[in-house]
Amino acid sequence: MAKGKAKAVELIALKCSECKRRNYTTSKNKRNIQGKLEFKKYCKFDKKHTLHKESKIK
Repeated sequence: MAKGKAKAVELIALKCSECKRRNYTTSKNKRNIQGKLEFKKYCKFDKKHTLHKESKIK
């Protein structure tokens, strides 16, 4: 069976910068976005909005 092209869309996790837990997952198009994603999202462990940065899913 022939292998297809490498996929440009990759699944990533968003990690809280304060509690260091992975609270969210999302997808990222590697062709359009070169750097790491950063969002201000709600952390249910800190009970406030914090900066969440991209990390790999294990």
